[in-house]
Amino acid sequence: MTESYIEISEFSYNAGETEILKSISLSINKGEHLAVIGPNGAGKTTLLKCIMGFFKGEKGSIKINNVPITGFRNKDLAKLISYVPQADGRFLPFTVEEFVLMGRYPHLSPFTAISAKDRDKVTESIELTGISHLKKRLMSTLSGGECQTAFIAAAIAQEAGILLLDEPVAFLDPKHSVNIQKMLSRINMQLGKTLITVTHDINSAILNSDRIAALKLGEIKFVVKAEKAAHNSLLEKIYDTSFIFADHPITGKTFIAPEVIK
Repeated sequence: MTESYIEISEFSYNAGETEILKSISLSINKGEHLAVIGPNGAGKTTLLKCIMGFFKGEKGSIKINNVPITGFRNKDLAKLISYVPQADGRFLPFTVEEFVLMGRYPHLSPFTAISAKDRDKVTESIELTGISHLKKRLMSTLSGGECQTAFIAAAIAQEAGILLLDEPVAFLDPKHSVNIQKMLSRINMQLGKTLITVTHDINSAILNSDRIAALKLGEIKFVVKAEKAAHNSLLEKIYDTSFIFADHPITGKTFIAPEVIK
């Protein structure tokens, strides 16, 4: 039996007079990988920020382990949730090792020294993500894929059970994109982390997640098992366009085939 970890109930959020999220209800299970898809302006990133407690809703609630997120201190919430944005290390004057150590902030005190456990967690996270050879490099010198991997390593070092990822493979080349996807799968399966991934890559959502939640204009239009999303009856409602589907030659899963424009 699955264990509900995050409960979002009739949650709404306004930015000024504009309603961004409208009566969102969503249950995410512990250890699940949920992909959130939808067109630009659907409210996907806003939803992540509300789960983190950055934005306060007008009505409804968001709970973790049956406790409203408003009941947590910021540092305690950070022990439960880590956030991986679209990585941009150009203005980060830290080495990879120093940056990953910053992921330990919920566990650190300004009055105590960095412990051996903190150092060990940093080393484990760097090794798990395969960037030991980069640990002395400045973040500002990394490629997009390397930088994104360092952000994920910092999130692992944070030891939160929930990882929120905002377009984790956006703008990456195919090699780094595949490597990041494989890494996230390991984090989900081996470490038991709960992943919520916002993505425009519908194929990645279909092939790599457990379930898909689709947003449009701030409303959830459907939540289905990932393999059930590859159907025009669902996707047309979200993107206002039709898709062509094919069967994956190795897995047999249905995915979206590219359209040929002559």
